[in-house]
Amino acid sequence: MRLDDERESTNIDDQRGSGGGGGRAPLKIGIGGILLALGALYFGVDPRIVFSLLEGGASSGTQSAVVAPQQSAQGPDTQKQFIARILGSTEDVWTSYFQQMGRTYHEPRLVLFSGGTQSACGYAQTSVGPFYCPADHKVYLDLAFFQELKNRLGAGGDFARAYVVAHEVGHHVQNELGIMAQLEKQNGGMSERGATGASVRTELQADCFAGVWAKRANDAKSILQSGDVQQGLNAASAVGDDRLERQGQGYVVPDSFTHGTSAQRVNWFSRGLQTGDIRQCDTFSAPAL
Repeated sequence: MRLDDERESTNIDDQRGSGGGGGRAPLKIGIGGILLALGALYFGVDPRIVFSLLEGGASSGTQSAVVAPQQSAQGPDTQKQFIARILGSTEDVWTSYFQQMGRTYHEPRLVLFSGGTQSACGYAQTSVGPFYCPADHKVYLDLAFFQELKNRLGAGGDFARAYVVAHEVGHHVQNELGIMAQLEKQNGGMSERGATGASVRTELQADCFAGVWAKRANDAKSILQSGDVQQGLNAASAVGDDRLERQGQGYVVPDSFTHGTSAQRVNWFSRGLQTGDIRQCDTFSAPAL
């Protein structure tokens, strides 16, 4: 990716090593062991958090102790700079897009943490993966997830990491557009889980929004290089419910789906990437996903 012309967002709270565990009990299952006990739902809003919030509650989740920040081959400062530039790019793209719609885009904040930290949606922990909390308009990310994404799920590269951030910001866009409020009003009108449930439709739309960002950012500043799109498609495919369930338990249970299949995630991300148009991302009206 070419990010030299991208500004670094200042909407980042770096809580790594801050001791933000708040006295929580240590996590009893390591991140590798949670890689799909069907609970570690990578990429996006944890359905337990979102739907608990929509019902007026808060998720407590498994509690975790804070661990030292993970060192990567690039180093933590370079990782943070990369994240800041991707976040800055999403801010520019969505601010411009909302202006075209006659609306104002309120930028989210991104919280970097190690091990665990408190959010308005409950306790954020590494094992849950990156997620967006609509209650405080923040994205929560432990950089250690990128090693899991590369080493365990086989989806490495800059654009794969950018896709993670863009997907979570996509949930914020949903919040800004009032989509999450509409889900709250439905209050059970659509099943949460399952292959055609509200959770899957919510996640696939965030995938599509991530593609919209990539298309518009590339049109504006030519940020994509050879191989980048394939990295994004690999990341989308790597976190499909069917692939994760098959990897974690050896078989697939569509009724338990929360994020969509690999093919669906690739399809909706590609749709946003090809069109750059959020009107093409209406997963809630789509008869077939």
